[in-house]
Amino acid sequence: MNGRAKNNGQPARRGPQAIGDVVAELIARRGIGRTQSAGVRDAAWREALGEKLAKQTRPGAVRRGTLEVIVANSTVLQELTFQKAEIVQRLTQYAPEMAVQNLKFRVGPVT
Repeated sequence: MNGRAKNNGQPARRGPQAIGDVVAELIARRGIGRTQSAGVRDAAWREALGEKLAKQTRPGAVRRGTLEVIVANSTVLQELTFQKAEIVQRLTQYAPEMAVQNLKFRVGPVT
């Protein structure tokens, strides 16, 4: 062995760390980035849909470019399906960092 301690498969650090690395690690550990991105996602969703439809939906996670959305009922699901291309375009305008390319709707509780 070369005398260096291993931590998660990485050599132990010696000396001071860059402040950016420390802050990035803290954000990742505390889940702050996920909380902020959820706020951005929710705000962009409300802007893209308008308050009336947004109240009947709950945006979820973006996985492989697809935003999963819970909708209150099948009528809302059908309406959003008709507007899917326009909604994706507006989401790209309001929150390009989300990289939404598609929407997947599912009926469920939105509260």
